[in-house]
Amino acid sequence: MTNIAIITGGSRGLGKSMVQHLAKAGVDIIFTYQTKATEAQELVSEVEQQGRRAAALPLNVSQAETFGAFAGQVKGVLAGWGAEQFDYLVNNAGIGVHASFAETTPEQLDQLYAIHVKGPFFLTQQLLPLMADGGRILNISTGLTRFALPGYAAYAAMKGAVEVMTRYQAAELGKRRISVNVLAPGAIETDFGGGVVRDNAQVNAMIASNIALGRVGQPDDIGGVVAALLTGETGWINAQRIEASGGQNL
Repeated sequence: MTNIAIITGGSRGLGKSMVQHLAKAGVDIIFTYQTKATEAQELVSEVEQQGRRAAALPLNVSQAETFGAFAGQVKGVLAGWGAEQFDYLVNNAGIGVHASFAETTPEQLDQLYAIHVKGPFFLTQQLLPLMADGGRILNISTGLTRFALPGYAAYAAMKGAVEVMTRYQAAELGKRRISVNVLAPGAIETDFGGGVVRDNAQVNAMIASNIALGRVGQPDDIGGVVAALLTGETGWINAQRIEASGGQNL
């Protein structure tokens, strides 16, 4: 029986790579997008050309009041595929805010909280009745919870909350044999945060000089790790923070 994954923020960046790698691993995918409908449908077609099933659903993870309706949409997709449950959930969708601690506004903090903490908390809660026992949840954090880079205090604080939430999810969902872990990427060349790591050669070189493997990460570095953690023989890994950074700021 084919496994099914749900990935939030799957139309671009790290999420897109996760979709691609999981499809190559034989997984059917439901992924969300917010504004990039064209890119989302192109990715659906790409997955289907590989012989896998895919569906793209719109979702704003900052609007928790919509999660019940979203769960209904997921249930409809699953029924169309002849399934009642899904197996993997990746809480990936997010934004970056660069502001010093002294200059961070209440509005910025509230937005980050809604997207990175409240969103994954209540979306996971809504989807649990549709998740198979023995499934796997992967919450996406950041290397910035381990090392400090000025300008990311608010963002990293939210991801720190995600890491604590993950341990509690693991403790409470263990009775259903659902494992819950955190994946913390280091610096990756994407459009995240305005694409500064990807597009600013000086910033890229500075970060690469602090990475043991000598380069900044690529989206496929993360997509491959996600596929390995979800589909590999890693079911005994639970309540752990796994960093994929190439050895950044050791």
